[in-house]
Amino acid sequence: MNANHSLDRRRFLQQTSLVAAGALAAAEFTGTAAAAAAEVSHPMAGRLYKTLKIGMIKVPGTLADKFKAAKQAGFAGVELNAPGFNVEEVRQAIAAADLPVDGTVCASHWNIRHTSPDADTRAKALDDLKQALRDTHAVGGHSVLLVVGKGADGPEDEIWARSVKNIRLAIPLAAELGVSIVIENVWNQFLYEHEGDHLQTADKFVKYVDEFHSPWVGMQFDIGNHWKYGSMGDWIRALDRRVLKLDIKGFSRAEKKFTPIGEGDIDYADVRKALTEINFYGWVAAEVGGGDLAELTSISKQMDVAFGL
Repeated sequence: MNANHSLDRRRFLQQTSLVAAGALAAAEFTGTAAAAAAEVSHPMAGRLYKTLKIGMIKVPGTLADKFKAAKQAGFAGVELNAPGFNVEEVRQAIAAADLPVDGTVCASHWNIRHTSPDADTRAKALDDLKQALRDTHAVGGHSVLLVVGKGADGPEDEIWARSVKNIRLAIPLAAELGVSIVIENVWNQFLYEHEGDHLQTADKFVKYVDEFHSPWVGMQFDIGNHWKYGSMGDWIRALDRRVLKLDIKGFSRAEKKFTPIGEGDIDYADVRKALTEINFYGWVAAEVGGGDLAELTSISKQMDVAFGL
């Protein structure tokens, strides 16, 4: 077996693991929902599984109550913050609500960064990432979202090299556990021009991910975060197989602000087309303010409309 074939096979297995929980958890579409999806160009019904950040679930009660609310609102999974949760409590919530944890967000990545010039800080960032991988695996999740650092930590070539070197040390554990490290594109002044225009490309993100040479490192591509800077459809096409998961929020270039999902001026038709072209199947996480059950239900429906679910 040649190296390329082996890598492709590992990518296939890894993508399959990310999707499997969603395939089991996703509810069947009603005839009305299916008809609505058919009216949308390039509908993603059957391809996307909706999840949301745990901080969005602003309902009273236990963790199990929050999970139950997410499921009632129409979500197929929940993303937690890790490390920091009680594994047994989460397992009980999963069982009580019959709702999986599809992945987590690294809890300390904004303040304890892999790009830091301080070696002790980078060591702590690595420890936190490894613990997040362990905790995610312990509750059945398949990914840890990571913000790799911040442009203010130094010249781009320096923080690029520092962060890659540090994060690479977590890849053996990620592979052992079957949990992917998924990098989010955020406003961190790294891999794009923060004061630049809307004609930027994803080329630096592509090169950055490829430098890891691992199927266990990819992107949790946030569709709303960089609409200000480029065509999200074209960024998805460029990132291609590197897109392992999605985040979604709205954004208005005209008003230069984030918006609810479906509002603003994101070209969702091209996003859906691009996702179809790269043959994407997987999770899409809402990342907006959240609220009570009624608000969560509204957000779930906004996602249905945006993606043709």
